[in-house]
Amino acid sequence: MNREDFPMLNQDIIYLDNGATTFKPKCVIDAMNDYYTKYSANAHRGDYDISYKVDVAYENARKNTAKFINAEPEEIVFTSGATDSLNIIANGFFKNILEAGDEVLITLSEHASNVLPWFKLSRDLGINVNYIELDSNLHVTINNVKKAINPRTKVISLAGITNVVGDERPIKEICRLAHDNNIFVVVDGAQSVPHKPTDVKDLDCDFLAFSAHKMMGPTGVGVLYGKRELLETIEPVSLGGGMNESFDSIDEVYLKDIPIRLEAGTQNIAGVIGLSAAIDYIQRIGLDNIDIHEIRLKKYFMEKIKDIKHVHVINEECDSGIIAFTVDDVFPQDVAYYLNKYHICVRAGNHCAKILKNAIGVKNTVRVSLYIYNTESEIDRLVELLSDKMRIIREMI
Repeated sequence: MNREDFPMLNQDIIYLDNGATTFKPKCVIDAMNDYYTKYSANAHRGDYDISYKVDVAYENARKNTAKFINAEPEEIVFTSGATDSLNIIANGFFKNILEAGDEVLITLSEHASNVLPWFKLSRDLGINVNYIELDSNLHVTINNVKKAINPRTKVISLAGITNVVGDERPIKEICRLAHDNNIFVVVDGAQSVPHKPTDVKDLDCDFLAFSAHKMMGPTGVGVLYGKRELLETIEPVSLGGGMNESFDSIDEVYLKDIPIRLEAGTQNIAGVIGLSAAIDYIQRIGLDNIDIHEIRLKKYFMEKIKDIKHVHVINEECDSGIIAFTVDDVFPQDVAYYLNKYHICVRAGNHCAKILKNAIGVKNTVRVSLYIYNTESEIDRLVELLSDKMRIIREMI
């Protein structure tokens, strides 16, 4: 699907590591180059024509991003990525309202970016970080969420789709349950927003974080969505130019309204423009079509691999284009090294989900993560190379 749009595919490569980052279509690259070559000025600072053009492009990108997830433009804060967004949520909002003994619920399958900020708050504030139990398929169920919450639970923070297991969480139902119990919900959308339609008003989540580079946009830019009334109370974790109205002394510091108040300094303007171009590209293809394509490819892989007894998929029952597996008697990094000899790019290791081993009993896996430009012929080649275990072992010697 649309392979001709991606310059990176003009080489002998099979790229199956889209959960880490995605290739960029030419329209995204062109949009960023256009900024750098035709109107490369700062945003919200200049009183001349090309600066005004930057202002318009930057704020149009905010409107485009808001429309993409059905938010209001003032609820969109541009950050350096989902990791930055989650840290701002934890340290700019929850650090100021949580108290010792309060509980944050996550799961053992969360990415480090949705674990370590809460661990830090636990050390700083004395809050408790506990885990919603995963079912036999390593999925989150609403019943297990109900069992996990208690009077001390103040926050539930979950990935919309996890980066190893690949399960899609019932976020809308979790938000309804959480809000009935006065609990905030934070959604790590890094793996869900690029693949499935996201409507924050329908979900009713309190915060959402995602990154441009996982949805065919540039690296170094991400999005923090928050309900307006919550963003208003975030204490900026970065202070500096652009986000203040005036300051005359320690006691006379006045900040701008959201979202500019949370965007100190010169932002990644080219990245924001690139993100907007990526959103336009995704909208032209359609998220439903992207989802259908990925699921079809995953089912194709599962059918092809089913008779290869030395390959074990740990997340067969997930509803995304993420496949995590092991090969008997072969270390996952060795599998990745072997596949690389044939120009196939996969991820091997713990995938930044270092506590997941406590749930699956396996520390490392090989991960294949699919996107719109992957094909059945690429799956055929992958399965062919995995089919002979002794070949893998021989080539590792």
